Amino acid sequence: MSAGSHVPRTLEDGSPVCRLIAWEVTRSCNLACRHCRAEAHPEPYPGELSTEEALKLIASFPKVGRPIVIFTGGEPTLRADLFELISATHKLGLTCACAPNGTRLTPEMAHGLKDAGVERCSISIDGADASSHDAFRGVPGAFAGAMRGISYLKEAGLPFQINTTVTRNNLSHFHEIFSLCERLGAEAWHIFLLVPMGRAAGLRDQVITAQEYEDVLHWLYDFRKTTSMHLKATCAPHYYRIMRQRAHEEGVEVSLDNFGMDAMTRGCLGGTGFCFISHTGQVQPCGYLELDCGQVRETPFPEIWRKSAYFQDFRNQSRYQGKCGVCEYHRFCGGCRARAYSMSGNHLAPEPLCTYLPKKLRPGEAHGRS
Repeated sequence: MSAGSHVPRTLEDGSPVCRLIAWEVTRSCNLACRHCRAEAHPEPYPGELSTEEALKLIASFPKVGRPIVIFTGGEPTLRADLFELISATHKLGLTCACAPNGTRLTPEMAHGLKDAGVERCSISIDGADASSHDAFRGVPGAFAGAMRGISYLKEAGLPFQINTTVTRNNLSHFHEIFSLCERLGAEAWHIFLLVPMGRAAGLRDQVITAQEYEDVLHWLYDFRKTTSMHLKATCAPHYYRIMRQRAHEEGVEVSLDNFGMDAMTRGCLGGTGFCFISHTGQVQPCGYLELDCGQVRETPFPEIWRKSAYFQDFRNQSRYQGKCGVCEYHRFCGGCRARAYSMSGNHLAPEPLCTYLPKKLRPGEAHGRS
């Protein structure tokens, strides 16, 4: 889902509006996916925000804009008060989305999500068949469960999108995965480039190379022309550089008419238009980048959004290091801060899986010569 363009770009103090919040309402989950922070743990984790604390947090969201709120996890349907939290958010006029894994959905739950105010669900599918998806998800039957859950969403009339994490194992099967998305009737297909953080650090052998990364984003640019389904690259900020390069080569204007909301957004939104809130109330730039930007139990969320030192870093290009600090595409890209941190220990380091050399670093162009 895309944040609405009707919202002003800045708050009254000059801070950017918060366009999107991913809220890990619980870390409890029934799966043990190889790339995820959560583990198979059906009971609530210690320190999870209470209903009262969660409702107080929700009431603060409109003070930073009109963000889309994604209720995620873990497995969000394991939180007993999920419908109450969604309903409270919806009543504030905020757009609600939910990210279940699909395996726990029932017909009643699908209708309950819709009635509470969810406008779209996202279901992760990382393989075109049961064997490949289940191997990644860590539980036999996960694929069948997700397919069953999607059928319940369709019966309830609740739109859904498919999310796919790109790995070395599934990269060659993208056509089959997309065909599955089409057959299922997905509203959108979002591809996520693997960020080797947390348990996913053990998947470093699945991280594609910088050139493969570049190639798959060029493939996505071309492939989007063949379908009316909305395609989006996530955790792949330099797609927005590639999109502009290719559009320039083709003489196409980068506009809402030609590229939809992709024309209006930036690659890495961590701290600039997006943030993640953990089950304990820790605010982070994103779910993959576990930098403690503030704790909502101690500091009101709007104050964290406006004043976090890490967020201030991400809002100022002069603080970025290496080629990201001088790149002419920075305001469209920004580089994946989580990937930079995971591979260098520095959240302001250059994106390690980017092949592009900024003009200022090219011989003969460092001083503005063409």
